[in-house]
Amino acid sequence: MVAYHCLEPEQLAPLLERQRLSGSHFPAEFDLAANLVEILRKANQFVPSDAGSILLDDPRERSEGPAARLTFIAAFGEKAEGLVGLRISSEHGIAGQVYRSGEAHSAAEARRDPSFYAEVDEQTSYQTHSLVAIPIRLEGRVCGVLELINRRRARAYSEHDKTLLSIFADYISVSIQNVLDGRRAQEIAKKDNLTGLFNDRFLHISLSQAVESCRDGGRDLAVLFLDLDFFKRVNDTYGHLAGSQVLREVGELLRRKTSGYEALAARYGGDEFVLVIPDLDLEGAVDLAEEIRAEILTTAFCERPGEIFPETLGLRGQTCSIGVATLAQHIAEEGPVDRIKSTLLRLADAAMYVAKETGRNRTAVAGSPVRRRG
Repeated sequence: MVAYHCLEPEQLAPLLERQRLSGSHFPAEFDLAANLVEILRKANQFVPSDAGSILLDDPRERSEGPAARLTFIAAFGEKAEGLVGLRISSEHGIAGQVYRSGEAHSAAEARRDPSFYAEVDEQTSYQTHSLVAIPIRLEGRVCGVLELINRRRARAYSEHDKTLLSIFADYISVSIQNVLDGRRAQEIAKKDNLTGLFNDRFLHISLSQAVESCRDGGRDLAVLFLDLDFFKRVNDTYGHLAGSQVLREVGELLRRKTSGYEALAARYGGDEFVLVIPDLDLEGAVDLAEEIRAEILTTAFCERPGEIFPETLGLRGQTCSIGVATLAQHIAEEGPVDRIKSTLLRLADAAMYVAKETGRNRTAVAGSPVRRRG
């Protein structure tokens, strides 16, 4: 019985970080592994061979051009188990030639072919006699290779075999494209369309996960709840498009200020934002909140024409109020993760309202306002 092997989903994932493609199906990565194995099985039924494999490039190495490496992501045959996960340079071998040229290639006597690369055979203790390789494309660009080795019941692979394998290469492209579309749809569902930050639904899911992870690992977790002061005045004075542009720029500012942390930045709704930052204690959280507050105060929003608001306004003096709560400082009781999550978020929210009630343009810690201005 022929054994088919494929990379595990977590090993496949880095090879799927590709540009968005169009489509309507949403299988998960593990479905792709099953699909690739099934495609190899069918290809072997139509073009009987002793061995075969699917190789895919790594999109992170695309800038290297011809020097990009190809990874064996699925294979069948006597040495298939040891082959999966092996990486080869696209500068070598028939697979590399097909990847670089985008043209199918077959060899009746592989070892006499100028492009044949014997090192893979040597590493796996295998004997390649005949071989055919077909390019795999995504959006017209070659991203990998489908190859079969040692044609059974025939001395060499025919032009008809190439045509059949081109069909299977198209199936591989569709399977990969469907996964990419599914991944993008999942990302879109997490995001706020205006700011590009995460939305409140994903915030609640991620905050629960962060609470569980930090509590189990004995780590602190900071939650910052931020609200822009008198933001309605921006909408009333300059219009809602200007207000939307300011919100987008605030989102960019928050993303930039938290880039050095393992942080999640979300738009909670309207002009409210929440930051969730593991491994940040109360003192560090207050310091970060003050940095954000000070930068918002000194930033000129709509300083240049934006995607939403095409005019230049240079709005200065926008202030914000921030509430801070941390897992270690403010959560004493044990209990369900969702209850702790809700309590932490509620405490940060309440602290934000304390900051507003004590003058705005300041940071307040749950239980004790911190009155810093500047």
